[in-house]
Amino acid sequence: MPTNPEPTTAPETYWKFTPADLSTYKSRGYLIQRTLFSPDEIEIMKREAERDLAGANILNKADRAGNPVNLAMWDRPQDDIYGMFSRNERIVKNVEALLGAEVYLYSAKMIMKNAREGGAWEWHQDYGYWYDYGCLVPSMLSCLVAVDRATKENGCLQILAGSHAMGRVNHDRLNEQTMANPEHVEAARARFPLVYLELDPGDAVFFDCNLLHRSDANRSDHRRWNYIASYNTVANQPYKRVRDYGNYEPLNQVPANSIRAFAAQHNLL
Repeated sequence: MPTNPEPTTAPETYWKFTPADLSTYKSRGYLIQRTLFSPDEIEIMKREAERDLAGANILNKADRAGNPVNLAMWDRPQDDIYGMFSRNERIVKNVEALLGAEVYLYSAKMIMKNAREGGAWEWHQDYGYWYDYGCLVPSMLSCLVAVDRATKENGCLQILAGSHAMGRVNHDRLNEQTMANPEHVEAARARFPLVYLELDPGDAVFFDCNLLHRSDANRSDHRRWNYIASYNTVANQPYKRVRDYGNYEPLNQVPANSIRAFAAQHNLL
């Protein structure tokens, strides 16, 4: 069971979603929180990721053109620097406010689109395949934290605002990715606004599991890495075990200041 680091300072305050925020999320299917994490906290994660992800479970998900998208994935809440983000109350308590229930960490991953080589992600809904993994209802969402600056040029996340209202659409496997039915996607593109989510390091976007989203290949000279933690309500835990990730394990939340506390204890500063 992951443990909590001993805090080195008084607990930090952090932004909590307001009723207006919850209403916006319900109508648009996403919310952006600027500077959810500070530059020095992101720098701690960035240094650790650059140092140790070479030994992680690196997966490759080729796009339709065969361009690689690399990612490292965690199937449970960890007692490491990544866990200090995915278990952090700044994310978890806001996720619980959005979903209106107790949650657990479904999965976490680092998406690594390197300069001039990072491939595209096709249009998809996360629930398009999570449903097949035994999650009966879409009481799920993800929080993306920008590790590098995300721009149109380096392939930032694109969403169709409000498209979560469509509910789950059929998905098909193409190369190493799962993509939404093209006919439904084209109809959705004509109806729902396309939004490019340009983010600075430390910014976060919370988005519904049925929100259609994608990203372009990174054709720029600037790397784009981002960390995504996905959550499921405890009541919606899978009724069958299909993958190593997504299975229920109690989420031991850590305080808002745990990133710096963990880094100080492990000489990561």
